[in-house]
Amino acid sequence: MRQLRLAKDLMDRDWADPALDLGAVAERAGYSRYHFLRAFKEAYGETPRQYLTHRRIERAEDLLRTADLSVTEICHLVGFSSVGTFSARFKAWTGLTPSEYRAKHVGRGAALIPGCYAMLWAGGFRRSEQSNSGEAG
Repeated sequence: MRQLRLAKDLMDRDWADPALDLGAVAERAGYSRYHFLRAFKEAYGETPRQYLTHRRIERAEDLLRTADLSVTEICHLVGFSSVGTFSARFKAWTGLTPSEYRAKHVGRGAALIPGCYAMLWAGGFRRSEQSNSGEAG
């Protein structure tokens, strides 16, 4: 159970990392992919993918309510690489599309956090390894 908790902690900490997948989490827990999948579901009642998706959707809900960012920006900040997949999973979880969710939950006259601050807080301005590869130093 300790190893499963470590893997769950990894997902709680690195939920925004798009490279975080079943293989990476299972390796951290010291399990094969399929043994980890079964053990995690037995312990927590949902698959690792479902758990990670729920964590990402929760973060997206928060950003949709508070930040002046586009749905596409939020999609990428919370670890999805496809806006279509993000929207479909968001709707399956909340019953609303991301745009509908924002329209319903943002109060009239409420000031949203400027996108640049939200991006900075979420680490959205990190430089990619590809852009760093040509630099000397």
